[in-house]
Amino acid sequence: MLQVGINGYGTIGKRVADAVVSQPDMELAGVAKTRPNFEAERAVANGYPLFAAVPERVERFAAVGIDLAGEVDELVERSDVVVDATPSGIGAENKELYETYDTPALYQGGEDADLVKTSFNARANFSEAVGADHVRVVSCNTTGLSRLVAPIEEAFGIEKVRATLVRRGGDPAQSGRGPINDVLPDPVSLPSHHGPDVKTIFPDLAIDTLGLKVPATLTHTHSVNVSLEREASAAEVRDLFENESRLFVIGEDLGIDGSGAIKEFALDAGRPRGDVWENCIWGESIAVEGSDLYLFQAIHQESDVVPENVDAVRAVTEIEDAETSIERTNEALGMGF
Repeated sequence: MLQVGINGYGTIGKRVADAVVSQPDMELAGVAKTRPNFEAERAVANGYPLFAAVPERVERFAAVGIDLAGEVDELVERSDVVVDATPSGIGAENKELYETYDTPALYQGGEDADLVKTSFNARANFSEAVGADHVRVVSCNTTGLSRLVAPIEEAFGIEKVRATLVRRGGDPAQSGRGPINDVLPDPVSLPSHHGPDVKTIFPDLAIDTLGLKVPATLTHTHSVNVSLEREASAAEVRDLFENESRLFVIGEDLGIDGSGAIKEFALDAGRPRGDVWENCIWGESIAVEGSDLYLFQAIHQESDVVPENVDAVRAVTEIEDAETSIERTNEALGMGF
């Protein structure tokens, strides 16, 4: 059984920890927190070994009655691989720690791409991460675009991708990012950082991205236009997407008209925290005009990278191929609506 440590137990880290626990070939070595908040208390309540991410703060945990299993260096030493789910920039600072213990590490999309040799998406480039010491799991938006681009490129070829990303202002718990009453070009110049980030997965892809930030917390929404190399009908594209395990084509009969309904749908389906691991593509939005494909998709920024982190664990430890890993992850999580 692979021993997986999670350094950072916030929005992403706690979801990855739960996902690791659900996998038949993994065990959670523990999680690391910087401070004794409600998430630290829930980690202990879940039976997850809790480690202090900052040694100087050990006493803070003791002061509120939270028992620690040790300090973060002990977690790294006992782990076969560490998922670094710390805030942007902290992962880069932690890289030396992982190298000290010769422990492979996964970083999140908030880290600079040049921190590692390989940026990762399970559907697109699993093999490039096999046996790597340091891998970056790309951001929620890049994950969503990569999952979409990979099957289109394989089936029809791509001349160019143009995407406008309507981005949530913050996650539900990120009160420091709001409230806001504005719609902000983010950035005001072309491109947004998402296009160059997608090119870390598809180096030869022609892609332009624009970004807007809006006062919402539920999902990102993408308006996508793909110029295809080969002719395709909307029905053919829809069939293609419906055969992809991490793309959910929203049926017209479901009455899902926006991100709020998607979240409610996920909660009613019994998803933990109402998480949506799949891209959600409105079926009726899929249209082809000439060689141009158009669609809208929603990306749940809190959870779509979770299965990717699980697959990246298997890639760096070389225990499964892409197809087997994706299938195993999906089954363990209960992927698919």
